[in-house]
This record gives sequence, structure tokens and C-alpha cells, in this order.
Amino acid sequence: MKKRIVSVLLAASLLLSATACGKQNAEDTSQTEADAAQAYLSHVDVDYSYDLAVKLEDIRSNEKLGYRTAGSEAEIATGDMLKEEMERIGLQNVTKDEFTLDTWTFTGAQLSFTDSTGEVQTAELGGYQTDFVTDGAEAYTVIDGGQGTEADLAGLDVTGKLVLVDIDQRADWWINYPAYEAHLAGAAAVIAVQNGGYGEVSDDALNAQDVCGPADAPAFSMSRTDAELLKAAMDENGEAAVTLDADSRVGKDGTSYNIVGIIPGRDTESMVLMSAHYDSYFAGFQDDNAAIALMLGIAKGLIDSGYQPEKTLVFCAMAAEEWGMSDTRYDWSTGAYNQIFRVHPEWVGKVIADINFELPAMDAGTADQIRTSYELKTFVDEFKSDVPQVDGVFPDGIEIIVPTQTWSDDFSLSIAGVPSSVTALRGDFSKTHYHSQFDNQDTYSREAFLFHHNMYGLLMLAYDHCAVSPLDFSTRLNALRESMDDTVMTAEQMDTLNTALDEAEAAAGTAWARVSEANAAYQQALDAGDTGKADELLAETREMNANVLTAFKFAEDAFVRLTWEDSSIFPHEHSQSNLLALQGAAEALKQGDSAAALDEYLYGVDNNWYAYDWSRETFDHFTDYVLYQSADRLMWGAGRVQGHEDLFDVIRSVQAKTDDSSADYTVELERLNQAIETQTNMLDEQVAHEVDALKELTTLLTELAG
Repeated sequence: MKKRIVSVLLAASLLLSATACGKQNAEDTSQTEADAAQAYLSHVDVDYSYDLAVKLEDIRSNEKLGYRTAGSEAEIATGDMLKEEMERIGLQNVTKDEFTLDTWTFTGAQLSFTDSTGEVQTAELGGYQTDFVTDGAEAYTVIDGGQGTEADLAGLDVTGKLVLVDIDQRADWWINYPAYEAHLAGAAAVIAVQNGGYGEVSDDALNAQDVCGPADAPAFSMSRTDAELLKAAMDENGEAAVTLDADSRVGKDGTSYNIVGIIPGRDTESMVLMSAHYDSYFAGFQDDNAAIALMLGIAKGLIDSGYQPEKTLVFCAMAAEEWGMSDTRYDWSTGAYNQIFRVHPEWVGKVIADINFELPAMDAGTADQIRTSYELKTFVDEFKSDVPQVDGVFPDGIEIIVPTQTWSDDFSLSIAGVPSSVTALRGDFSKTHYHSQFDNQDTYSREAFLFHHNMYGLLMLAYDHCAVSPLDFSTRLNALRESMDDTVMTAEQMDTLNTALDEAEAAAGTAWARVSEANAAYQQALDAGDTGKADELLAETREMNANVLTAFKFAEDAFVRLTWEDSSIFPHEHSQSNLLALQGAAEALKQGDSAAALDEYLYGVDNNWYAYDWSRETFDHFTDYVLYQSADRLMWGAGRVQGHEDLFDVIRSVQAKTDDSSADYTVELERLNQAIETQTNMLDEQVAHEVDALKELTTLLTELAG
């Protein structure tokens, strides 16, 4: 049974107690923000959005499975359809913003074999962003490669064969490592079977992820059901005769398009951005058809309600979020990175906030989540109480989590200087349905979709009524302080950082008060219908808005670094974490405890876990392509990983001695002590950098508040 929203009149009255941002009164009407909210809520059409999400499934590269991938004809056709739809619902100045990327088209792959009962079975395979094209059905030998590690393949002749591997990409390793290891051994391709981590909803599930590897190390995915039939048909050598008919093509330096439409505002120099991506694996109902549909549903609701924005509202359908650059660790968010760094860099300083969507039409968990840039948390925390509840979904309200992470387009926007938020992935969806053919209409929750139409439409209104981007820097500063470990840092390092943080936090508090004061005055003028006064205040705060966004961009440049696993960290956390692991490993080896050194400590130093299961060649390839590629290829990851400790030889040496109770670890300890010295010096440099950056941020915030 369909649930109903609380009264829009109540929702509108709730908005009268809005946050630090202003109230709407269009120049030619007496509409307040509460009136605008009520009008918008009454024009939300979830059925329109649902129908659009379903319609997006019709355009596909793979007739049976879907796939609408980077630069493919299906992605281009979808972009054209979205351009027409934007124009149809009334968005203005709709453009196709061209950018260059690597392309991938997966038309299909079918593997046929005779099972143990003598029946011919044909398995539909999923694809990864690699090159593999047959001339019709071609004969191959498939061989059981275990988990595809160096040790698993060492005793096998895989030359020219298809290698079947079991993989848990969440708990163990990503697809690129076994694919490259098999490639080095001369395999024709890897066929990966998810044994957990993803696609857990069904034994029939296929999986797809960004490949993070070279196009000439081919990979496909197979369901657990089909893999069991295939394994049962293998001979005593773990081999079976099969035919494979496949068409998976990667192209270099192709073209795709981000699709952009606007609702013009009175202030042409300021923008509020809303974004989602339109490429997909399989049908991609939640990821990200529903997100595109939510974005256009909000745009349509605003237009149909007659809303007249203060700022220009920009709606951007991003291409190539899932993948778009071959053989780089940072091969996703390609469309968003290009849009903000290459196509429209002038948006930086004009966009006061971005709202990005991922998987917005599923009901998972008792609380909804919004992930934001540090500086938006205070504003969004205050805003969330004004969101009308929808019966039957998210009874525990909304949780605001920080910071932005690399898993979606908002990270590219944030590091460019656009404060961003994203619908957070909730519950176990990522383990069960995500990136499988089961991400379909069966996952749809009308209540969750309605809730997000209401919430994010109102959030866009709230941002639209801010004279100044509502950024509170104290959240980032507090997180930096909490990340400091006094068991690793020296007393001097702690003292200098804390002193710099004290000064920065004081400046941040004063700056936030000024921003709040400016937005409150702007709110009052708009609420009174005094657009002349509002415009005067807007002109007076123009420099303040520019300064607060400049400070945000500086904070992103100065304080956002990445681990070797792509998580956002502060600069000092890199060496702080390494030192904890290195010191623990050294102490364990001094005690002769090689198991603890390997299992508890060395595994956590940079990417040295590669050394446990992969060859030196594989280790080097996936290390060097982070350290030595051009920034153009590393995109949003460029310069954010802070060095590398190569402990491959140490790990292999310790592994070789694990059964020797009298083993001598002098050589290994010498290398670990060198690494400890290097990381200690790096920590000094990182702390010094953070202190200098905090002083500069303090200056920027003081000028902002002055």
C-alpha cells in the first residue's frame, strides 16, 4: 500500500525555522520560501521519475544484460535522450559538454560447454573494461585457477587458456590482480566468480566493477551457478573444453558528453549544482537510473511549481562515472573530473554547493544518510530537521557523515573547490545487488524515492537562499585534531599542531558567525519581499562568498590525501599509520614472531599486501602506475598518495622463514628500521605542512571574518 507524506502545509511551516540561509521572495511575486517549499512539494511527481528511470533501461549495449558504458553508442544515445528530456520539462540552455576519455563497449559474451550429464550449457558472462573479441564462437580450454594468485597459477599451464578464479573483491582483492597475474602467465582471459563480497543476492548473480588495470589483461564474470556446473565438467587436471563468443572493446581517446540544463536565477554569478551519472552496468536501476530520474524529477517539480530561483540552478547528468580511463587506479568519476577541471573550471567559485545522487530509490536501514564535505555538515545537520517524514521509511531520521570519499562523483567536485554532498549507500545493498543484474526495479521503494524528492528539492531551495556558501570549517579542524595519535607523534609535533589548530578553530568560529549573520540578513530581506535590499546584501557579501569558497578550495588542496586503498585521510595519517605498522612488525620480529609481523603489521603498510599473493611484476605494475603516471591519467588521484615503502623482499623473506623457529631476521629488521626512519622524517614533513597550511587557513578565515 502506498504511504502518504505528512501535510505539505506542515512541511512548509517547518521551513519557517530554517537554518542560517535566507527565505525566498521572487521579484515579481510575494512568495516566501515556505510558500515555495509548499508549492514544490505539491508538484513532486514520483511517478514521472520512476517512469524515466525505467525508460533509461531501454538503451543498452548488451541486449541481454544491459550495460551503458563510457563512450559507448548506448551512453551517447542516452545522453541525447536526456538532453531532449531536459528541454521537454523546461530546463534552459541545455548543452552537451564534450570531453575525451577511454571508451568501452561490451556487446556480450557467451561461454558454452558440455556438463557432467552430457548436456550443452551456455553461460551468459558479465564483462570488465578490457579487450577481447572473438570471430564468432571459438574453442578454448578453461582451467581452474583457484583464486588466481601467483601460487595458484605457479603449477599450471595457462598459456592461451581461460582461467576460472574465485574472488571476493571486498575481503580479498580486486579483479585487476588475478587478471594481470594470469595475463603475465600467458592466459587468454580470466573468468571471475564472486564467492562473496558482491552479488550475494543470488547464485545466479554476475558482477561488474571498474577494472583498474590494462585493457590487454582480459576479464569476464560468471555466476556461481554456472561456475559449479563448469567445475563439475572439468577433468582430473581441472580443465574443460569450451567455446567462447565475446565482444568487449576498449578504445583510446574517445568522446562522451555531460548533459547540462539550468533554471536561470536572478543572480547570474552564483550557482547551485545538482548531479548524477547516467552510465551503468547491467540495468542499473538504482545505480544510477533512479538518480538521474530523481534529479530531473526535482527539476521538473521546481519548474512546474513556478519557482523563480535566486541563483542559477544547474542540473548535470554526468557520463563515465563507473569507468573512463584504462590502466589507472583512479579510472572512475571520469565525467565529473573532466566537467569541473577541464570543461567548466570557471564553475569553481560560482557553485556554492553540489548535491550528487547515487542509489536513491531503495529503502535500507532505519536512518537515511547524507555524506558531505566537512564544511557543509553544520548546515545540513541544521537543515535535516525541516525534512518532512514519509511514513514507512527512515524512522530514525537522517545521519550526516563526513568527509566526501572517492566512491562517487562528489569527490572530484569537492577537490576542485565545489562543496558537495551525496546520497550515501545504506545497508547491505553493496554486498547483495550492487553492480549485478539484480539491481533492477525489484529494488524500488516508492517511499524512499518520495522522501529523497522532498529532501533534496528542499535542500536545493535552502542553498538557493544563501547569500554565502554555508561553510563551517570547524568540522574539518576537529576531525584533524581527532586523527592525531600521541603514541606516534612526538610531544613537539602534538603541541605545534594543537596550537595551530587552536588559532584556526577560533578563526573558523568567527568566520562561521559572519557567514551566518550575512545569510540571516539576506533571509530577512527576502522574507520581507525586499528584493532591492536582498540584492544590496548580495553585492556586499559577494567578496565574502568568494573568500569562503577560496578557503574551501585551499583546505581541500592542503588536507585531502589518499591511502593506497583510496580512502580520504589527512596528510599526517599516512606516515602515522605506517609507523604504527612498521614498529609493530619490527618488535614482532625481534621476538621471533613472524606470524604477527606478517598478519598484523606488514600487511597494513601502504600497498604491501600485494606482496603476499602476487608476483613482483604484478606488485610493481600496480605500484608504479600510481607513482609514475602523468596527472592527466591519474585525474582526481594525482599527487594524493604520499610515497611508498617497498617491502616486497622483506615480506617474501619473512614468509620463507615462518617455519624456522631459529630464524635470523637481522636483514629484515635493518630494512624495517630504514623504513621507520623514512616514515619518521615524512611525518615531520607532513606535520610541518599541516602547521603551515593551518596558519594560511587561519589567515584566509580571518580575512573572511574581517
